[in-house]
Amino acid sequence: MAAYDYNNTDWAAIKRLSQWYSGDIHDVLDGRGPYGYLKGISQFGVLAPGQVVCGPVSTVLYEKSARTGQPQDVYHGAIDAVVKGGILMVDSSCAEGSGTGELMSSGAKTKGAAATVVNGTVRDLAEVRKLDYPLFAKGMSPVGVSGRMEATYYQTELNIDGVRIRPGDVIFADVTGVVVIPSELVGVIADAADELGKNEVVCRQRILAGEDLQKIWPVGKTGGPV
Repeated sequence: MAAYDYNNTDWAAIKRLSQWYSGDIHDVLDGRGPYGYLKGISQFGVLAPGQVVCGPVSTVLYEKSARTGQPQDVYHGAIDAVVKGGILMVDSSCAEGSGTGELMSSGAKTKGAAATVVNGTVRDLAEVRKLDYPLFAKGMSPVGVSGRMEATYYQTELNIDGVRIRPGDVIFADVTGVVVIPSELVGVIADAADELGKNEVVCRQRILAGEDLQKIWPVGKTGGPV
């Protein structure tokens, strides 16, 4: 199990990012390299209206395995070691099976994780939702992992559909979707999101006051909010 030092996490920037929503974050991140939206991953756990989750990533990678019983020791260790406020990013796309359900979500919440994001399926959703724990995935299935796959790597770089995810990178997730932010750009993206958010507040006020949209965004002006 690899170690990663979260002492350099920019928690102040993460707090600022948490004021906004995934559309804002992706708008300012767009075009900045192999980061961004995790396609097909959506909310399966519980979020309060308007709630977002944002925190540094701990990664877990599954590989195909015929081992039976409880082949979860690496994943268990990742949950036990998650930094408070961190997000578990699990890639279990290598085979059929749901490595995350009620018990793994219970452990993650107890250890202080902000959410779990799974590139694969999850199960026990009724029980997970009772936990009020944010869980994101590509789908749901009652199939377990025993004899199909097991978690083999922790704190390793992942590549999910062309999106790069490293330990310490930041995930932002809400009801609309999941976005990955490179750790070295967290402050830059927070600054840009703050600026975009302030502009959107002004636009919203003008819209609610009855002003025509074409006056707010004149013909030929690009890059405005939607």
